[in-house]
Amino acid sequence: MEGLIPLVNRLQDAFAALGQNCLLDLPQIAVVGGQSAGKSSVLENCVSRDFLPRGSGIVTRRPLVLQLITAKTEYAEFLHCKGRKFTDFDEVRQEIEVETDRVTGMNKGISSVPINLRIYSPHVLSLTLIDLPGITKVPVGDQPADIEHQIREMIMQFISRENCLILAVTPANTDLANSDALKLAKEVDPQGLRTIGVITKLDLMDEGTDAREILENKLLPLRRGYIGVVNRSQKDIDGKKDIKAALLAERKFFLSHPAYRHMADRMGTPYLQKVLNQQLTNHIRDTLPGFRSKLQGQLLSIEHEVEVYKNFRPEDPTRKTKALLQMVQQFSVDFEKRIEGSGDQVDTLELSGGAKINRIFHERFPFELVKMEFNEKELRREISYAIKNIHGIRQPYIFCYVHRTGLFTPDMAFEAIVKKQIVKLKGPCLKSVDLVMQELINTVKKCTKKLATYPRLCEETERIVAGYIREREEKTKDQVLLLIDIQVSYINTNHEDFIGFANAQQRSSQVNKSAVGNQVIRKGWLTINNIGIMKGGSKEYWFVLTAESLSWYKDDEEKEKKYMLPLDNLKVRDVEKSFMSSKHIFALFNTEQRNVYKDYRFLELACDSQEEVDSWKASLLRAGVYPDKSSTENDENDQADNFSMDPQLERQVETIRNLVDSYMSIINKCIRDLIPKTIMHLMINNVKEFINAELLAHLYSSEDQNTLMEESAEQAQRRDEMLRMYQALKEALAIIGDISTSTVSTPAPPPVDDSWLQQARRSPPPSPSTPRRPTLNNPPTRPLSGRGPAPAIPSPGPQAGAPPVPFRPGPLPPFPSGGEALGGPPQVPSRPTRAPPSVPR
Repeated sequence: MEGLIPLVNRLQDAFAALGQNCLLDLPQIAVVGGQSAGKSSVLENCVSRDFLPRGSGIVTRRPLVLQLITAKTEYAEFLHCKGRKFTDFDEVRQEIEVETDRVTGMNKGISSVPINLRIYSPHVLSLTLIDLPGITKVPVGDQPADIEHQIREMIMQFISRENCLILAVTPANTDLANSDALKLAKEVDPQGLRTIGVITKLDLMDEGTDAREILENKLLPLRRGYIGVVNRSQKDIDGKKDIKAALLAERKFFLSHPAYRHMADRMGTPYLQKVLNQQLTNHIRDTLPGFRSKLQGQLLSIEHEVEVYKNFRPEDPTRKTKALLQMVQQFSVDFEKRIEGSGDQVDTLELSGGAKINRIFHERFPFELVKMEFNEKELRREISYAIKNIHGIRQPYIFCYVHRTGLFTPDMAFEAIVKKQIVKLKGPCLKSVDLVMQELINTVKKCTKKLATYPRLCEETERIVAGYIREREEKTKDQVLLLIDIQVSYINTNHEDFIGFANAQQRSSQVNKSAVGNQVIRKGWLTINNIGIMKGGSKEYWFVLTAESLSWYKDDEEKEKKYMLPLDNLKVRDVEKSFMSSKHIFALFNTEQRNVYKDYRFLELACDSQEEVDSWKASLLRAGVYPDKSSTENDENDQADNFSMDPQLERQVETIRNLVDSYMSIINKCIRDLIPKTIMHLMINNVKEFINAELLAHLYSSEDQNTLMEESAEQAQRRDEMLRMYQALKEALAIIGDISTSTVSTPAPPPVDDSWLQQARRSPPPSPSTPRRPTLNNPPTRPLSGRGPAPAIPSPGPQAGAPPVPFRPGPLPPFPSGGEALGGPPQVPSRPTRAPPSVPR
């Protein structure tokens, strides 16, 4: 068992240095008490040295984690001053004051950031204690108005942990029932399993009074009992009285005092040290199973990362070369997996990499083409102007068409309109190249995150690959523009899918849907957004889009159909997003001004993201529902510019319109097929080949290898910390495994009657109903009536009187020797056998 407390001390240092002290609930003893209760003096007596700041008011303003270690030499170490040993304890006090002021300021401020102090000495037992700020009520200096609440929260932060023993320090010259320390301990440890009581200032009690009832554990009993100590007075401290002399005086006080001499071997600072050491050791042993589980959990969580660091050899001259090759290879594999869609790390939050490029090819790009293409009014006006301008001053639709039919054909007007429409395709095509380029760069940035170990390598890789992608973007755009120019250079009216001039005059101007039958195009959840609150409000339904209709159901089982909407004469348009809604909205409406759904002219449908909206629009395009284009031109100007549309001109416009529509469908089909292939060949595949074959050479030529493969300071620090933590965890588990199998359990102290605690939890204790209450300054001279079956003090309630004090039993047997007295904690005295009298009413 001797190795338990040193083990915990080593773990505390290791995890505190790594900033993870709170993750492992390390066993420790927290010293709690009011201001000037003598907490610091108790700690100094345990160390046998003056090393804590002194003064009036609040002196301890930061938690002090004090680790006492038995050693042959005497010195102190601070965690924030690694490598420096303090042999002068006046310097220790000054360092505590300076470090406290550094964080909290010079004017009584407080902080929850602990100071870690380790003291090696032959005069101490291995203990770990935490000195906490004293409980105060009134703010002083720069302290905030809620200073009491802040100190309470700080104390509760430590003592609420199940692995923390509570050393509740209370001065003997105050009423024990008003002890702030016992009150806080009772809140977090109502059964008293973790609370040890310490009574200070026994020598300052009024003459004729004593604390025997408390120290015998009869008044407000604790399961682990109370221990009395006598500290140095302020006069002794000012007079530089030696602590060793003070300990001798303390021993003499207990041996000579008539109320305490029979328990002198169980009182005093040396006994307190031994009890604390025993209790802490037992507590560590009791918490070993849970402690081991936490250590094993942390070990498993870092094992994979540590495995990479284990093979790190900084002195190996080939290390950087190997690391560079591995990093470039890993980057190449990650990039290809993200593009091809076979990655082991699947993004579940959004589309990325190859999936997003696929959506650009098959949804975004076709949607942009159709959105640009259909503007019927503008197209017909351009055809009319083209016919007029070709014939100039002549009258083509009356004279020239009848008498000079050999001279007039629609070829010139048709070619002029078609070429203009083809040139318009450049915008969507170039936009698709930009979108793919941006997604490739985003993919590169995600892949380079794994290179963060080497900042220069990460930056250079991203710079080189992104620069190459932009080079390929320019070449791809040139090729795309070349494809458009090729289409403009020759209008092939002999194409097998072209309707020809004869069929153009007979063809209906309506746009026929593609022959897909009534197959299902898309399914998914959408919210109908424009239903009024009186009719149920916005609701989410399962929508099914086919080539002929849009239906929605109650759920995705498609058993209960709510409505089926035919797609004839429907168009889609965007709706502005409401500032109170996070959803993105689009609307369906009827071009003949009819209601779309019940009494609604518009059917507003909402999605969670703009990408879903674009995807649904692309699906509606496949079903023949096109986006609406509101005209921005002035109708009055149009009327002024329009020519009189006699039947002859109308037929010519309609013929050319049909020819343009037929030829542009051929061009669109060709462009939809060629542009993704061009981008894939000139950008994506080319970039993959560059990364596989040329990236390494570019990296070698860009910068010196040593500079390129220089680790970041953060990574080096993290590696060292992870390796230290890994070794500390393994060592701790090994030591815990050895100790837990070779130790014998010590039984816990017997329980005491805690009915006073239970009553306190059921109702807050009001003021005592009796005029007198026994205190330490005025102990009772006779037993009170109404004693219960156990020496416990019920908390005052509406019908309860003053807490009863039990009779003392008969003559006490002789106490065992000092060595035997330390075998266990103080026990509760046996109860008298006579029946208690009734309580007078």
